[in-house]
Amino acid sequence: MTGKQRAKLRSMANTMQPVVYIGKEGISGALLADAEDALKARELIKVSVCKSCERGTKQAAGLRAEALGAEPIGAIGRKFVIFRRNEDDPVIDIEL
Repeated sequence: MTGKQRAKLRSMANTMQPVVYIGKEGISGALLADAEDALKARELIKVSVCKSCERGTKQAAGLRAEALGAEPIGAIGRKFVIFRRNEDDPVIDIEL
C-alpha cells in the first residue's frame, strides 16, 4: 500500500467512531469475531483501546491486524485504524 493510499484511508477514518473496543481482557476470540464481521461490512474500522488494557495501542494494533489478515493504517492515542479489502464486494476504492 502506498503512502497516498494510506493517507486517504486515514482521512476517511478521521470522522469515524470506534466500532470495536479492547478492554482489560485483551484480544479474545469474541473480539476477533466482532472485528471480522465489521471488516467484512466496512473494510475500514477504528478500534479503541481501554486504559486498563495491558498492551499498548501500537502493539494491540499489530496483533489485531495480524490475526485478522488486515493492514494497520495508523494509531493515535488509544485508537487505531485497520483496513482489509473485501475481495468479493469492495466498498472502498483506494486506487490512486
